[in-house]
Amino acid sequence: MTISRLLLSFIRAVSLRAAFVGLMSLTALSLAHAETIVVEGNVRVDATTIQSYVTGQTVEVAKKDLLATGLFQSVEVIKKGDQIIVRVKENNIINRVAFEGTKRLKGEMFDGELQLKPRGSFTQEALDADVARIKEIYARVGRSNVEVTPRVVPLENGKIDVVFKVDEGSKTGVKTIDFVGNNSFSSGRLRDEMQTTQSNFLSWIKTTDVYDPDRLAADAELVRRFYLRHGYADMRVLDTKVDFDAEAGGYRVVISVDEGKQYKVGEIDVESKIAQIDAATLRSRVLLAQGDVYNADLVEKSILGITTEVASRGYAFSQVRPRGDRDQANATIKLSFLVEEGPRVYIERINVRGNTRTRDYVVRREFDIGEGDAYNKVMIDRTERRLKNLGFFKTVRISNEPGSTPDRVIINVDVEDQSTGQFSVGGGYSTAEGVLAEVGVQESNLLGRGQFARIRASTGQWTKGVEFNFTEPYFLERRLQGGIDLYSKESDNTRFAYYSNMKTGATLRLGVPLTEETTVTGRYSLYNNRITVSDPTNVSTAISASEGQNITSAVGYTLDYNTLDNNQNPRNGLMASLKQDVAGLGGDSRYLRTTGDVKYYRELNDSFVGMVRGQSGYIYGSDLRVIDNFFMGPDLVRGFSLAGIGPRDASSNASRNGLGGTTYWGTSTEVSFPLFGLPREAGIKGAVFADAGSVFGYSSSAAVSLVGNDQSVRSSVGAGLLWASPIGPIRFDFAVPVTKNDYDQIQNFRFTAGSVF
Repeated sequence: MTISRLLLSFIRAVSLRAAFVGLMSLTALSLAHAETIVVEGNVRVDATTIQSYVTGQTVEVAKKDLLATGLFQSVEVIKKGDQIIVRVKENNIINRVAFEGTKRLKGEMFDGELQLKPRGSFTQEALDADVARIKEIYARVGRSNVEVTPRVVPLENGKIDVVFKVDEGSKTGVKTIDFVGNNSFSSGRLRDEMQTTQSNFLSWIKTTDVYDPDRLAADAELVRRFYLRHGYADMRVLDTKVDFDAEAGGYRVVISVDEGKQYKVGEIDVESKIAQIDAATLRSRVLLAQGDVYNADLVEKSILGITTEVASRGYAFSQVRPRGDRDQANATIKLSFLVEEGPRVYIERINVRGNTRTRDYVVRREFDIGEGDAYNKVMIDRTERRLKNLGFFKTVRISNEPGSTPDRVIINVDVEDQSTGQFSVGGGYSTAEGVLAEVGVQESNLLGRGQFARIRASTGQWTKGVEFNFTEPYFLERRLQGGIDLYSKESDNTRFAYYSNMKTGATLRLGVPLTEETTVTGRYSLYNNRITVSDPTNVSTAISASEGQNITSAVGYTLDYNTLDNNQNPRNGLMASLKQDVAGLGGDSRYLRTTGDVKYYRELNDSFVGMVRGQSGYIYGSDLRVIDNFFMGPDLVRGFSLAGIGPRDASSNASRNGLGGTTYWGTSTEVSFPLFGLPREAGIKGAVFADAGSVFGYSSSAAVSLVGNDQSVRSSVGAGLLWASPIGPIRFDFAVPVTKNDYDQIQNFRFTAGSVF
């Protein structure tokens, strides 16, 4: 045998021996099927189940897998002779989870939030995690000082009760919100844009001063959008720092911003890469003009307008690419809108997820495009804004994912329902209706169908009534708002005339949105006025002629235009309405009534907001009744009482009787401002105003001693106090007439209050 063969035989023998030794070692560490597995310490868990985790596994793997089940506090695996001994100590089974000391939050509010659950296994890790979770939930409702003490109560058969004793502590709100780097706008003005507010004397009835990191992140975006609307295209939110001040008992928020410079709009260019589309015809869809302050919101609306126009001409795959070229030296932005054919991508499917109450079709109908249509991101973004504006959902998020083929896309709509019902009890006082109490029930998403329904009843010192309203926002499966109003109201007018009026009727409505800002609403009204004369000897003969039942059947419309930045607290924008009604489709009245009202708001600076208002009305008819006329007072010129201006019966026994007029006009200017020393989020503002107007044009076949039927102007100046209170808007005005007639009825003070609490 050669040396090489001897060497090869030696290597082979060594290799076989090494393999044998390794196999024997592995066998020693493994728990063979042939060995007996003995389970000790188990009470509820079947031994066969435990053995299945051990068979064929190493000691360490078997121990790890058994502990991972969460059924055992401890596991010991021992090899003893031909036996594998598994000693376990089972976790306790939870009988119930209870809470003590929870007043602000009830125990059921933690359902689904905690790891420990009845009939589940108890572990210390889960207990510690649940304590932390309870503290986190309390922190989100402004109770960061909460103390949570867990207690385990042993029961029979290895069961336990887990009790969380909670000391809720005092409310820990947001004490201060400060801004760093804001030179163009004050911190107070920026706080107005935020949902989070500072703690103040109203903290006992509000929750917006609770620190919520998600809401604060959304607030930072609101502040950024505010800057973009005012021309600061380079604005950035650098940092949001939140510190808990134990001494003050609340959070201090500091938001750092980099404003950059304010830009104006430079040249505007619309370019079309689609041969059949003339760019010049799309220019009217751009809502900005050269020299305007740059506004990102108007840029987005311009993109939507151009996209809609091009799509209406049959180019479903078109897309509009905006571009802004900054000229740093001149602080201008050149805007370019490029229209071109986009990729041919179709919507394969729209998934609606997370809606537990709202029906799928309520979400889907907000899309202007559907499954099988061309995908258009601008349209999708508009849908997301619409869904958020419905008020049905806490959160709305639309995302995309690839479809079954490269030219298909799947749209996912993730929403989270929120409560939309409301039971209200209200009270208040006004100089028109006296002391007033009201109760009502309202639902803005009736049965998850997106319908609005409300019923309310009121009783007061000088008025009482009941009203029912119902609106279907997608009448006939179209974007039409159909609705009905039923009402009955009794008014005691003996303070300024010797009669009372009971008005009972119904109105059918149909609203059609023309654009995002313009809506036209048609209506048909049928109502009965029942006039009751309280003192026939003093009432005007014109009012006596209207005593009894008077039925009015009228058809009309309202054209609304609204560009306000905020309907509740406007600072910029225009709101205008034109109304016309024709009575005579049966009934006792015959007339054509036209009214108009325009309000324009302009932010004068961080603190002052100016408002200019103009209103007018005219009614035409051959034989008008007194009740058909315009009765104007403080709604036209403050400082005068209800029906306090305009034509009157001058006879000595009926001098209190206002007769109304067929024509009126009025103008108002007002400047509102926050009151010094009060936090802005308190919602209290002051105002100064000046009003002027006139009511005239009375005509009747009834013989009356008529005065005030000329076009003399009444005017007044005054000051007011406005409070957007948690129980509704409250306003107090003091006005002094500047020009008036001797027979006009004066009312210097005017107070309105009330609403829901």
